[in-house]
Amino acid sequence: MKNRHFYLFLVWVCFTLFGSVLVRASESRRALPAVKVQPAFWWSGMHNPHLQIMLYGEGVGHCEVSLSTDAVAIDSVVRPANANYLLLYVNTAEARAGRFDIVLRDGKKTKRIAYDLRPRDTKTRAQGFDASDVVYLLMPDRFVNGDRSNDVVKGLKETTASQEPDARHGGDLAGMTASLDYLADLGITAIWPTPLLTNDMPSTSYHGYAITDYYEIDPRFGGTEAYCRFVDEAHRHGLKVIQDMVFNHCGADNFLFTDRPADDWFNCGSRYVQTSYRISALTDAYASASDRHNATDGWFVEAMPDFNQRNPHVMTYLTQNSIWWIEYAGIDGIRQDTYPYADRRAMAEWNKAVRAEYPHFNIVGETWLGHNVGVSQWQKGSKLVAQGDDSELPTVMDFPLMGLLGSCLDEETNDWDRGLARIYEYLSQDAVYADPAHLLTFLDNHDTDRFARNNEQADIKHRYRQAITLLLTLRGIPQLYYGDELAMAGNKSRGDGLLRQNFPLDPATTKPALEGEKLTATARETYDFTRRLLRWRKGNTTISEGTFKHYAIQHGCYVYARQKGDKMVTIIMNGTNQPSCLPLKRYAEVLPKSEAIDVITGRTVKLDGECLQLGVRDILILEF
Repeated sequence: MKNRHFYLFLVWVCFTLFGSVLVRASESRRALPAVKVQPAFWWSGMHNPHLQIMLYGEGVGHCEVSLSTDAVAIDSVVRPANANYLLLYVNTAEARAGRFDIVLRDGKKTKRIAYDLRPRDTKTRAQGFDASDVVYLLMPDRFVNGDRSNDVVKGLKETTASQEPDARHGGDLAGMTASLDYLADLGITAIWPTPLLTNDMPSTSYHGYAITDYYEIDPRFGGTEAYCRFVDEAHRHGLKVIQDMVFNHCGADNFLFTDRPADDWFNCGSRYVQTSYRISALTDAYASASDRHNATDGWFVEAMPDFNQRNPHVMTYLTQNSIWWIEYAGIDGIRQDTYPYADRRAMAEWNKAVRAEYPHFNIVGETWLGHNVGVSQWQKGSKLVAQGDDSELPTVMDFPLMGLLGSCLDEETNDWDRGLARIYEYLSQDAVYADPAHLLTFLDNHDTDRFARNNEQADIKHRYRQAITLLLTLRGIPQLYYGDELAMAGNKSRGDGLLRQNFPLDPATTKPALEGEKLTATARETYDFTRRLLRWRKGNTTISEGTFKHYAIQHGCYVYARQKGDKMVTIIMNGTNQPSCLPLKRYAEVLPKSEAIDVITGRTVKLDGECLQLGVRDILILEF
């Protein structure tokens, strides 16, 4: 009897286990494969209540879709040519913060995807940036390595990190966060890191411009949560954060390209056609249609497929992505890469969409043209474009001024066409710009020769001091490139990897090195000079908001002033290699008192004589 009961018990156990396996197998057959959802969540109370939810997974395009709530309405369901995608357009106007399910059904197979609508953050975010700021551009991989454990991340395609020029060097968000004290003390007010989004490419992934996931910070930089902590910590230090975004192209290993929704998501039918880079053709009244088409539709490089922004689904995806990062991470501005290469009208609508959600937000576009007429046509309100063709882009990059600063200070100034005379002539044409105060001005960046092409240039000390003075006191929003404050040198002819060298660090603390063998006398002097001017400029509304007045060059000297109310700052610069005696009577408009304090030296300068003695390449910043 005991044996009989034992055998019956064994049969019951086996039946129960076998039945459980059958149930799980049946449920598995009814379940749908994993689905990637972008954006993974959204917010209630947005200005634009319409939301695109991209669902990506094997065969998801065959599914019927419904929602578990009546508060969110389905506007439309779009099924691209690739059945691995489904685009769900919903209206959140009546929805409060909370969770609902997206329900997918394919025959007997069902999948429920929980989706969050979050409450909007009420903290001060999305501040924007303007001429009161000084922006610090850095390449995260080449700045400070604060966490060596993430230099190589298992599962990503680039499997090594080294000090080879084109390899990943290991800089990360931990290092950037650790450097916030340094940047705040220097007098910086805004930080622009080159792109931090995942670049899962097999090589040269360090630069960040071949994005493979638009909703993820690269784990080699520390990941998405580390980025949010960095933004919050920057705000606690009084620093704004500008995110570098790339809408023109993505990395060739982005799932949106390798398993694209449809061929019309990328230009030229998703086939590689090289752009000519001749973006002047886009605003050239005489340009051929083929030149215009190739400039904007051709791919930047083969490894970076070119998005088709004329496809409304593409542009909605990119627009929502930028809004997601603003709302989620609390960034304060956007720098948009290779701006004219993307479709002009689609990008204009993107600008309007962002500012509708965040009225004080600022966006700067990379507008790399060598002349002010070309650059000006990409700024919002340009007088040179046809009605209805406004770019809506608030801030453009003053590449022509960068070129002048990099060359004219190597020359001795005459009264007409050399040295500082070229700066005067360029600024005298500012009427071409709709808003000169919203030009991003700079000496160099990650794509150009450094301002110090080498450390053997004649008179590098005077050259740097004059350049920094001009940058920080002329109109516009000044931008420094990491290491400018240390007179770092770099020449593009040696390749981008060598151009983007590592920031000098103290090996004991892995913080910026301000002492020791790595810092030359020139670097130390440049740092001290830059820091003095940055800290003086911070909060100085005479410089950031004041009117601008300048004088034609005489005696090789350039004189200009900024004025707001009864406050004035007058800059006097000798552009020659000889001492100069500057006659003062001519400059009475900008010398309102008989003496002034020189910001650079702190000494009192007497202005009651007939002329003012200036040394070789001398600079005075007189504060009245």
